[in-house]
Amino acid sequence: MLNEDLRRQIDSLIRADRVVLFMKGTRGQPQCGFSATVVQILNEIVPEYATVDVLADPAIRDGIKTYSSWPTIPQLYVAGEFIGGCDIVRELYGSGALHEKLGVAAPERVVPKLHVTDRAAEFLKAAAERAGESLHLGIDPSFQTRAYLGPHEPGEIASESNGVTFHFDLASARRADGIKIDYVETETGHDLAIDNPNAPAPVQQLEVTALKQMLDAGQRFHFLDVRTPEEHATASIPGARLVDAAVAAEIEKLPRDAMLVFHCHHGGRSQQAAEHFRRLGFRNVHNVVGGIDAWSQLVDPSVPRY
Repeated sequence: MLNEDLRRQIDSLIRADRVVLFMKGTRGQPQCGFSATVVQILNEIVPEYATVDVLADPAIRDGIKTYSSWPTIPQLYVAGEFIGGCDIVRELYGSGALHEKLGVAAPERVVPKLHVTDRAAEFLKAAAERAGESLHLGIDPSFQTRAYLGPHEPGEIASESNGVTFHFDLASARRADGIKIDYVETETGHDLAIDNPNAPAPVQQLEVTALKQMLDAGQRFHFLDVRTPEEHATASIPGARLVDAAVAAEIEKLPRDAMLVFHCHHGGRSQQAAEHFRRLGFRNVHNVVGGIDAWSQLVDPSVPRY
């Protein structure tokens, strides 16, 4: 049973925003893969939504399960209506039904053009015949790709190349146009090699001397420091903005072609931060090689080293 005080608290959280996600962690730092998947989906469709970190309050974590009669986290609510957990959200997203619930036009049903090589076609036909199931290709918002065998799902889009038919959910089909699928030798045997020209570019490495030229020229970009506040107080590069939860949330709302430049002490933490935002779909992401330590040595010796 859910006591009335807790029920009122959950009611208030659900009514506070049109779209509310009960999750493990925060929008900027999900603490489980299922929560991260739903965050990625929502980030692509709507710029604004609220999250509730159930790890911060055990009463909410247990209470929301009773409230919704749903045993797992995350849980998505839209306009007070319980939508479901990760699997249901992913299914609705793939069919376009989630867009409708969120008041956004669903993308067109576009059949992607594929190129399956002869070697891949031979392998895939044999695999599908042995399993007696359909081939599927799932491409998530961060362009992580998964090829798998399974039953045909309603609403999927089929595309054929070289006698091989792949099935896509609505969202994956939009990300797959022009994809090339080959079958290659690897260190452990053989595997599919999938080349997707639509995937975001890798994080670009930026030397501190090039960064100095950009700053001197007044080039517009978002310059972000992912160190601790104590480190930032000890030494900083002019123009760099210290990233906290609020700043991270602001970044997530930027256009996906915005130029992001991350730095830290030596370049490790900033690389991780850059990869995180690249996975969110940002296409112009840079990491400062060597971090502020390289800046102190090669550009501005007046910046303290530590």
